[in-house]
Amino acid sequence: MSGGAANEDFHRRIVRLLDPLKERDPRESFHMETQSASLVLEEAAPAAVLIGLVERTGGHTVLLTRRSDTLRKHTGQVALPGGRLDPGERTWEAALREAHEEIGLESDYVSLAGLATPLLTHSGYLITPVVGFIREGFELHPNPHEVAEIFETPFGFLMDQDNHKQEHVIWEGQPRSYYAMTHEDRRIWGVTAAILRSLSDRLYGAKTA
Repeated sequence: MSGGAANEDFHRRIVRLLDPLKERDPRESFHMETQSASLVLEEAAPAAVLIGLVERTGGHTVLLTRRSDTLRKHTGQVALPGGRLDPGERTWEAALREAHEEIGLESDYVSLAGLATPLLTHSGYLITPVVGFIREGFELHPNPHEVAEIFETPFGFLMDQDNHKQEHVIWEGQPRSYYAMTHEDRRIWGVTAAILRSLSDRLYGAKTA
């Protein structure tokens, strides 16, 4: 099978397993960053992130960022481009807008595939992941107020659940667990890892012990 045909098959499979691009209430079906009584669905702010799959010769990669050291929250953490929805904004519009504002990605290079399962976070957001294919040729310009670094990580590595390590901590007096993935010298954990883990479950099935 040629590279172009393989890409088409890959694209069709991803689209088939995602929810279509249409308005929906993310509260109807979601998963939680952590099982905690402090997560209040009714108070969660709607947000979106872009899971951008870059079409490289050696396979697809995912666009990720390292947050600026000057931000008040989640300083230096690895993240997906995204943020809160503006009033009247659709989920995928927010994901594309935030990607443009944070890393300078032009939406003309993005072909949207669909919506993945929303995540209710401990910090009070209900995040809908928007998956899109990004063709080569784009240029990126990080917003220095938000982004310290932009990089790509192989999609196959991020989807391989053997690379997802579950870690346990005591936070605010309560036990919490989260997934972490380390590729080269970059550690992906917390909300970003939870979103990627959920996408892996959805596309490839949850790994059983």
